[in-house]
Amino acid sequence: MNLAQAPLSAVLRVARVRVIAGQEAQARQLEEIGFLPGEPVCVMARGLWGGDPLAVRVGLSTFALRREEAACIELEAPDA
Repeated sequence: MNLAQAPLSAVLRVARVRVIAGQEAQARQLEEIGFLPGEPVCVMARGLWGGDPLAVRVGLSTFALRREEAACIELEAPDA
């Protein structure tokens, strides 16, 4: 499952950040703001029209991400 598919309020963990070839800068940016393997993450809200953007909490920080960005963040169960 990726972050764009995560249910609201479910606390999961970042497994890895995955992007298509040629967009490594996007992965680096997501990692720089805290989307690192093992970090707890939670989708707090989705935009009304089309579900964009997502309000996402990672660690102790909250960010707005587009669904395209959130889809790059693969998740795992918190006890995995």
